[in-house]
Amino acid sequence: MLNGKVAVVTGAGRGIGREIALLFAQKGAKVVVNYRSSKASVEDLLQAIEALGGEAIAV
Repeated sequence: MLNGKVAVVTGAGRGIGREIALLFAQKGAKVVVNYRSSKASVEDLLQAIEALGGEAIAV
């Protein structure tokens, strides 16, 4: 559905932002995630997206 699209999600380190990033990845979008303080939780999110077969980077 979102193949070929890129989604930028701010506040993706936890909570609603994390779930939105996962949903975009499940729908086929490449995801750029932004976070403020929790690098460990974002690394976990990137691994979860990759496990779904998606692509993501953190900034």
